[in-house]
Parts: sequence; C-alpha cells; structure tokens
Amino acid sequence: MRLSAMGDVAMTVPVLRAFVKQYPTVKLTVISRPFFKPFFDGILNLEFFAFDEKERHKGFPGLLRLFRDLKQLQIDAFADLHNVLRSKVVSLLFALSGKKRATVDKGREGKKELTRAEKKIFKQLPTMFERHAKVFEELGFPLDLSNPDFPEKAVLSAEITDLIGENYQKLIGIAPFAQYDSKVYPLDLMKEVVSALAQNPNNKILLFGGGKKEIEILDSLSEPFENVINVAGKIKFQQELQLISNLDVMLSMDSGNAHIAAMLGIKVVTLWGATHPYAGFLPFNQSLENALTSDRNQYPKLPTSVYGNKIVEGYHDAMRSILPEVVVAKIKRELKK
Repeated sequence: MRLSAMGDVAMTVPVLRAFVKQYPTVKLTVISRPFFKPFFDGILNLEFFAFDEKERHKGFPGLLRLFRDLKQLQIDAFADLHNVLRSKVVSLLFALSGKKRATVDKGREGKKELTRAEKKIFKQLPTMFERHAKVFEELGFPLDLSNPDFPEKAVLSAEITDLIGENYQKLIGIAPFAQYDSKVYPLDLMKEVVSALAQNPNNKILLFGGGKKEIEILDSLSEPFENVINVAGKIKFQQELQLISNLDVMLSMDSGNAHIAAMLGIKVVTLWGATHPYAGFLPFNQSLENALTSDRNQYPKLPTSVYGNKIVEGYHDAMRSILPEVVVAKIKRELKK
C-alpha cells in the first residue's frame, strides 16, 4: 500500500486494525513514508516498510527497485489503497508476477456529482473506510468495521506533563488549520470558541498545528488564557500522537488531525466549509451530528469541492454560517458523556 497525505494514511489505520483482529494469522506489510510509521506502532502482525521517495525508490527505476524489495518479503497479494500512478505501477508489477491485487475505487464520478454547481446530486457516498474494506474483500478478506478496536491511552512522558501541567479534568484539543483556506474556520470566530471553553478552569485546551505562521497564530490564541496551551513546535510528532490519545474531545477542520484523533478512538467535532462529510471523509466511528457544516440554504452550491481546493466566488465566508456557540455546545455535550 502506498499512501500520501496524513489524513489518507490515518484513515487506513482503523481498517488495518480490524483486519489483524479478524485475520490474526495473516501478516500485513504497510508501505508508506517513514514519517507515518508511528501510526502503525503496536499493531500485531503488521510490518512497516519505509518508502524512500527521494533516493532508492525515486522515479520509475525506483519503483522497480521497490517491487524487487517487496518481492523478497514473499507477498501473496497487493492492496492498493491509494490509486495513484506510483501505486498503480507497483500493483501492475505484482499482477504480472502472478499475485492477486485490488485497487481502491475512489468514487470520482459520485464525488463529481456531489460537488458540481448544476444538477448536484446531494447524497451520502460510501466512506473511505468502506472503500478500503472493499479492497480487502476483493482479495478474499471481508471485513466487519462495526466493532472497532482502539489503542490504549498513551502514558504521557514527564516532558509532556511539564508542558501541559496536571491540573485539569477535561483535555480538549483544537486543530484550527487545514490545507486550504476554504476549510479553515475564521480566526475571530475560533477566538470566541477558545475563549468560551477557557472560561471553565477545569478545561485544559491544547492547540495543534505546524509551521512558523501557524505557530504565531496559535500563540495569539493561547496568550490570554492560563489553561490554553500551544503545543505546536514544542514536542515531536510521536509525542503529539500520545497527547491526542489522551484527549476527551478534538475540535478539527476537515483535515488530517480529525482522522488522527479518530484512529485513536477520540471523539471529534469537525467543521466543514467548502467540503462536506457526504464525500466520504467523515472521521472513523464519528457521528454525523458532530460534523458541523456551512449553511446550504445560504450557500446552495456547497459542497463546492472534495478537498477544498476550488475557489467559488461569494463563498469565502461560508464557514461564518457555523456559529461559535453551536461549536461550543457540541464540545460541551461530548465532554458530559
């Protein structure tokens, strides 16, 4: 399996956990970038193979080397959960060598119908988890995703507890960024959400992000409050995963952080701008009620895009139709459960 963006990789994890539970005698090998290895730590019968895109596995000759490297692992079947040129090449090489293979159907036609401006067909499409499970079914391994397993909460290191402190009852994560601006909740409204949650001294609010500009914005959000902490740039990625596994709830945009929290069994409240959960990217095992979408009565062309990369005139303020008090109420409701 060859995967790219953080959310794409995180979405495979619950499916692979289901697989190893239901087929304990079958060994899985996940092929992905080294950065994503921590996602798969602790999953029994799963081996991680690092894809070296910059040197050994670069270009077409590199894909041939990748195939030869994988052949040494005596792989019987190849599941392509990415369906891009590179994964297709490796999948074809396995097929030519007589191995079974199956490729994820990304449902591009249905997504086109959901996001087009005219003659839109607004309906729920199969989730990516269902699409991934279908790949394994085609290989002879039907999966039941209805009774998921999640890892235990990580034991937080002294370094993390020094950063966040220990004086709290509820731990709330907020990941206010996404790859495209059309999926990012306006900063002034996010400030209202943070301020409302920070009023309760029993809440500890942790802000997640990355990159210099994002860290500066997170600092401005956390500065007025003792119980709001920007963790971006202060801990390693693996420590971030440990911290997320201890959250009571995560507030995220339609982004990778939502899928990371969900793969760890954390309840997630998601905010959707140009995109919509009907495209199949609602985080795993999460309620559609907790996916707060922009108002389609006010913005009838929504969703305008599957990934948020399409700019539609007059729609840049669509997320302002998600009221801060509604966001806060959803989070408080999850905290009471």
